[in-house]
Formats: sequence, structure tokens, C-alpha cells
Amino acid sequence: MASQTPTPIPGEILPATGTLSLNADRPSHSLTVLNSGDRPIQVGSHYHFFEVNRALRFDRAAAFGLHLDIPAGTAVRFEPGAEKQVSLVPFGGQRIVLGLNSLTEGSTTDAEVRRQALRTARERGFVEPEETP
Repeated sequence: MASQTPTPIPGEILPATGTLSLNADRPSHSLTVLNSGDRPIQVGSHYHFFEVNRALRFDRAAAFGLHLDIPAGTAVRFEPGAEKQVSLVPFGGQRIVLGLNSLTEGSTTDAEVRRQALRTARERGFVEPEETP
């Protein structure tokens, strides 16, 4: 009897052995986040954390240019009234953020873009008056 080799299946995914390190080469920042709203809020893996829902309360200035340190395509859920610790990492590539809540609109490495984004966040109620970004 001849040995049979498995026939490749088109589109088949064969996972590698071992473990994967996500964002191992990027500095990690930890923030405490409070959902001050009355509904759960989910934030996706690559959303600019600085621009998340205004009901989430945290140090927005510290989150500028960062996204959640979680696998791509996943999200973190923030329950109403609950605090949660999150880990954030810098964006890669050109670090240009456009759209979302239109707070940043440019490179997260540009000091003037950062100043304008913080000003816009205050004007639009993303930052509490007592917070000082």
C-alpha cells in the first residue's frame, strides 16, 4: 500500500507552532478608562484611542497617537460606570490619522497637529473642563 500525502486544500490555513508576540517592538502605555455613559462602548483594535467616544473618561493627551494593544480585528468593551485598565501602543507606518471623530486630521508625530487635536477635543466635549491635556 502506497503512503498517501495529504492533498492541499485551497485557502486552507495552517497555524504555525509556538507563540506570537504582538507589538513586541513598540513601547506600551497603560491607562485607566471609565465609561461615564449609560451604554456599553466597544473600541476596535486600530481605532485612535484619543478619539474614542466622549463618554469614555481618561487622560486623552496620554493616548494621542496610540491604539489598543490587542490582536487586529478584536475590540475591548467598556461597561457603563465601570473602570478598566488598557494597554496602548503607538501606530506604525506614517502615523497619519484621518476621519474617526475628526480630532486629529494629520500626523500624530506633528506637534502642531497634536496641539490642534487637543484644542478640538476640548471644544467638542471629549475632555472634561477639569482635565488638563
